[in-house]
Amino acid sequence: MDRDGGDKIMRNIIERVFEGALWNSRFMVVSAVIFALFGATALFVVASVDIWDAVELTWDLYINHHHPDNFHGQLIGIIIGAVDLYLIAVVLLIFSFGIYELFISEIDDAEGSEVGDKILAIHSLDELKSKLGNVIVMVLIVSFFKKVIHMEFPTPLDMLYLAGSIFGLALSLYYMHKAHEGEH
Repeated sequence: MDRDGGDKIMRNIIERVFEGALWNSRFMVVSAVIFALFGATALFVVASVDIWDAVELTWDLYINHHHPDNFHGQLIGIIIGAVDLYLIAVVLLIFSFGIYELFISEIDDAEGSEVGDKILAIHSLDELKSKLGNVIVMVLIVSFFKKVIHMEFPTPLDMLYLAGSIFGLALSLYYMHKAHEGEH
């Protein structure tokens, strides 16, 4: 065998080994999937405990007649905070499902499932970013709502800023909805 033929064979072997290693490196995303699932689970637990605290607070008010100051504000704050955590947990779940399906394999148990078809219809990074972006905007809106509930607006300019912020949120929701209609 001549020297050029041996070099060509060696290059092909090295190329196959390198490409195989490169392709299999996609399995590193499994760690992101697993830890995002851990994070989602932790957020679901914390949010559920917060909701339980709200139930206990309500129970204490109506059964034990213990009337804390600003009960309604506390209750709304707890519940909105829990909703915020649930939404962030959903972001992590969508991220986990999407990354797994894009890099590893389709989730067999979800195939043919009506719910799976809605949630897991992710065929590109752009679709994943779009789904995540929609949920993140909702998280920001809930966080904004939580902050606004406890704010005071002593001047007309403060009220104008609030109105402008609400208008901006409404506009973002409108355009999100329009973009979602365009996908169908």
